[in-house]
Amino acid sequence: MSEYTLTANVRNDLGKGASRRLRRANEQVPAIIYGGEQAPQPIAVDKTAFYKALEDEAFFASVINLELDGKPHQVVVRDLQRHPYKPLVTHADFMRVDATHAITMRVPLHVVNAETAPSIKDQDGELHVLANEVEVSCLPKDLPDYLEIDVADVALGTTLHLSDLSLPAGVTSVELSHGEDHDQAILSITAAKVSSEAEEGEEAEEGQADKGESAEGEDSAE
Repeated sequence: MSEYTLTANVRNDLGKGASRRLRRANEQVPAIIYGGEQAPQPIAVDKTAFYKALEDEAFFASVINLELDGKPHQVVVRDLQRHPYKPLVTHADFMRVDATHAITMRVPLHVVNAETAPSIKDQDGELHVLANEVEVSCLPKDLPDYLEIDVADVALGTTLHLSDLSLPAGVTSVELSHGEDHDQAILSITAAKVSSEAEEGEEAEEGQADKGESAEGEDSAE
């Protein structure tokens, strides 16, 4: 699990106008922290470290150390509001987490060994990623940055499902907890469409050639 630390302070000047002034200062981002037994608290997060963390995919599936007025809080990102056309975050939602209580998070899926898999490299298979992330439940300490799907030995024509994932100890799939009928497909390797079309074209050409030979034979017989 990656470690990220952000600093913030309690925001007492509230309202849309206050949030706009905060963004114009370009030093902090308006946010809120909620969850647990404490009331929701508007805060302002230091922008530089926050924006740097946003560049990392793992940040969105990590427990974050949030220093709020010098007091530590363990939180996760729950929502980001972005400017409609500028690369700016206009507001962030953080949820408090408890080390003794399981949390539900969406974790990225990473496909590995696609470049060397025989079904893709040697048999012209096409890789289709059907899910980019998976919802998991676990204690904060067990939260993985991502889950890997190794396709090195996946045969052509195979479809992998949630049940094929190797989950770390203490981590469970939220969808699978609802029953086998929630075992969603996450990846497949199929025969390349171009190859299939080429084969169909060759068969069509062979068929036309056979017809031509038959016609010539009939002409000769006459």
